Amino acid sequence: MARPSKAIINLTALRHNFSVAQSLAPVSKLIPVIKANAYGHGAERCAIALADVAPAFGVACIEEAIQLRDAKISQPILLMEGAFEASELQVALENNFYLMVENQRQLKMVLEAKISKPLNVWLKVDSGMHRLGFAPQQVSAAWQVLRGSANVAENIVLASHFSSAEDLQSPATPKQIALMKTLADELGTTNMSLANSAGLIAWPESHSAWNRPGYMIYGWNPLRENNLDLKPVMKFVSKVSSVRTVEVGSFVGYNGVWTAQRPTIIATIPVGYGDGYPRTAKGGTPVLVDSVRVPLVGTVSMDMILVDVTDVENVQIGSNVELWGETITVDEVGECSSSNGYEVLARMPARVLREYQD
Repeated sequence: MARPSKAIINLTALRHNFSVAQSLAPVSKLIPVIKANAYGHGAERCAIALADVAPAFGVACIEEAIQLRDAKISQPILLMEGAFEASELQVALENNFYLMVENQRQLKMVLEAKISKPLNVWLKVDSGMHRLGFAPQQVSAAWQVLRGSANVAENIVLASHFSSAEDLQSPATPKQIALMKTLADELGTTNMSLANSAGLIAWPESHSAWNRPGYMIYGWNPLRENNLDLKPVMKFVSKVSSVRTVEVGSFVGYNGVWTAQRPTIIATIPVGYGDGYPRTAKGGTPVLVDSVRVPLVGTVSMDMILVDVTDVENVQIGSNVELWGETITVDEVGECSSSNGYEVLARMPARVLREYQD
């Protein structure tokens, strides 16, 4: 491929980060979350890299799960949003997909399914995020009817999701943990799943039978701290494709949103929002050119960005560029784009070549 923009995916780093996550809760089982194409890293290759250490995988929907089965992934796969149609239940059964049940419609689908053996079910509780799940006062009845159904295997998992675990000052997480522990005690179960990456890192009291790390296994701490030996899995790189000098007062890029205040050397980099680089990235967003941080200038185009390299010696066509990875963090780019690193990674499109290293 001639275009130099590519994402270098370090699968050794992925395995290392999984090990770090496991070390935080050594007696728990970890379900690495690889939805949204493994946060842009490539679900199939990431699952294969973790296949000998992960007891199961988590995805958003059955289409993502089938993609992993087609890649010969044999572990159970959790459908974290459950089934959208009754026809999915037979597919889930045949493929050993764990099924989240989070509302009355899904509950009815499971109970009324004409299937030959029981499904593995996770019962989702709305413990405070108010996005998915049964209200706390509905949980006991749903649990009991699932336990009494021949369509449901005995090992039901009680699950919920944190709304604010990355905020250590928020009272939300302790309330959610307390509620879930109360429900688990009432139901007589310890088979529970609460912790996401932030829960795993910052809330050890949330560690339970199953934990569901996502962001951290790709090398990023949702608390934005450097207190863990996490290694970025993706390094998004390119090369300078054009260089020019513009005079004072010259407009740069679309709509003249940036004007040169001095004679300025502008480097063009062949990466844009068509490659997942955020169009909302503001002027000054850091880019690494020949190991020097330089500012983004002008508006991000579909296929190109422009940076001010006036203060970098000997920049030329072919100079090395890092958009994020080892030096520029994806969180920095997200923050400069009125977003976060999660969105930046998940929006990485298929057009970008992934180069896998192991």
